[in-house]
Amino acid sequence: MFNYTATYTDQYQLTMAQAYFLNGQKENIAVFDYFFRKLPFEGGYAVFAGLEDLLNIIGDLEFTKDDLEFLRSKGFHHDFIEYLENFRFRGDIYSSFEGDLVFPARPVLQVEANIIEAQIVETILLNMLNFQSLIATKASRMRYAAGENALIDFGLRRAQGPGGYYASRAAFIGGFNATSNIVAGRDYGIPVSGTMAHSYIQSFDDELAAFNHFADVNPIDCVLLVDTYDTLNSGVPNAVITAKRMEEKGHRLQGIRLDSGDLAYLSKKSREILDKAGLNYVKIAVSNQLDEYIIKSLKGQEAPIDVFGVGTNLVIGHPDAALDGVYKMSFSDGKPRIKISENVTKITLPHRKQVLRVLENGGTFAGADVITLRNEDDAEMMYHPLFPHKTLAVANKKKEALLHKVMEGGKRSSEPLNLTQIAQYSRERLNLLPDEYKRFDNPHAYKVGLSEKLLKERNKLIEDHK
Repeated sequence: MFNYTATYTDQYQLTMAQAYFLNGQKENIAVFDYFFRKLPFEGGYAVFAGLEDLLNIIGDLEFTKDDLEFLRSKGFHHDFIEYLENFRFRGDIYSSFEGDLVFPARPVLQVEANIIEAQIVETILLNMLNFQSLIATKASRMRYAAGENALIDFGLRRAQGPGGYYASRAAFIGGFNATSNIVAGRDYGIPVSGTMAHSYIQSFDDELAAFNHFADVNPIDCVLLVDTYDTLNSGVPNAVITAKRMEEKGHRLQGIRLDSGDLAYLSKKSREILDKAGLNYVKIAVSNQLDEYIIKSLKGQEAPIDVFGVGTNLVIGHPDAALDGVYKMSFSDGKPRIKISENVTKITLPHRKQVLRVLENGGTFAGADVITLRNEDDAEMMYHPLFPHKTLAVANKKKEALLHKVMEGGKRSSEPLNLTQIAQYSRERLNLLPDEYKRFDNPHAYKVGLSEKLLKERNKLIEDHK
């Protein structure tokens, strides 16, 4: 939908790129790791999302004539501008599969390219992956709370500008069934769903006339909003009259929607009225500032709700608003690189790397990912990144390599996946994660550790820089 060009970046990416170019470093190969330090929502896992969009963007990334004219006006060197005329990303990308579950401190994705290309793609990479992973994780938590009930994304109007477009995509990966977002439905093949607003009912002289007219125009997929005036004394009784009128014409009312009030109480009373009228097939949908905790509460109260419409809290990733994903150099010009900090949690991991997921005999996740050097086939012991005396023996455990080459020489390594395939894969992976990591209160901590070889390499570089 959006036409991204290579100026979708930060100023310092281009000032550094120009400095590399003028210093003769443009062919230096660098490796950068994308990872995050803290799980969102105080949860036990995150869902990786945004990869397919990112690969599409990077594969076509270039500076347009307008971009180059703008950079000229900002005083960039004419030789550097000439270099950018032919800019394309020609590097390699190793990544977790989109939809997989990811955890702090371990590389989720690695970029290996000449240092200018690797630097220029940083901003769009962080912009795309941080946001979609945040929203996919939020959606996954709501899916866990909702069980088998339908979830519909209603958030476009409350999203931060165009972020609503990508939020709908990420929500589908996280487990939502549909969206109200027409353009996301068109571009990504997400089922589109929607009912009516209060304004439609207000535009008529009485509620029943509004319901009847709407049903006449929409006889196949009719859902009536019943809380404009008085839910139980007007809205639901009028919906019953309309439903009976529809039956006479050979149609069925699909559902009613509650958008205010005590949703547990109103849904129970509405169900009683509908069932008493022989309308047990009419579904009840609810909306109004829902999140995973409210959905869990409604389910716990055995509210007879079939569909949850979620808006604001989904698409803005409330309350976290951002995933703290970062992009850090780990190798350059033939040497491993490290960033050292007074804050030990910000000391980075050097070298090209692989991540191995430890599995139980039945294939479920054992709750541990081991970060290794890329050329390591296995690891016998994993060490805590901050407290190396804390170890976990993994020698006799089955392991799964998580980083796969998804782009080589600027070209995709495999055919793109559609959104349904990604969402299905994410559900399969979540089913392999034990429930103690999914709970909302004090979830079990998933372990991420280093192989012995990587630990030694990191410690050596720390000593070298003292």
